Amino acid sequence: QVQLVESGGGLVQAGGSLRLSCAASGSIFRINAMGWYRQAPGKQRELVSTFTSGGGTNYADSVKGRFTISGDNAKNTVYLQMNSLKPEDTAVYYCNADVVSGPPLYRNDYWGQGTQVTVSA
Repeated sequence: QVQLVESGGGLVQAGGSLRLSCAASGSIFRINAMGWYRQAPGKQRELVSTFTSGGGTNYADSVKGRFTISGDNAKNTVYLQMNSLKPEDTAVYYCNADVVSGPPLYRNDYWGQGTQVTVSA
């Protein structure tokens, strides 16, 4: 089993910044990718950003230029630096990890418990 522990959410005024962290632990052979999703009230969960073990990154159009994802492979941790926050960024942010465990090797997808980010106008 793999556990994801998130931290860094909170309340911030529009234009402010927050940094989210997500640390993976447990039966980890290799992490293929980690990322962040978010879900606002009444909306579907959506991709925010992903970070692959090779250093590749991907961002939703709505956060490009404002959010930066980075990772520490040695610590199995991914970070999301969020700048110039807007009220529409308000959501529960979930960490996701694509993990290979074992041996015997098997691949699975894991989710964190979520951390609330609230941006006031």
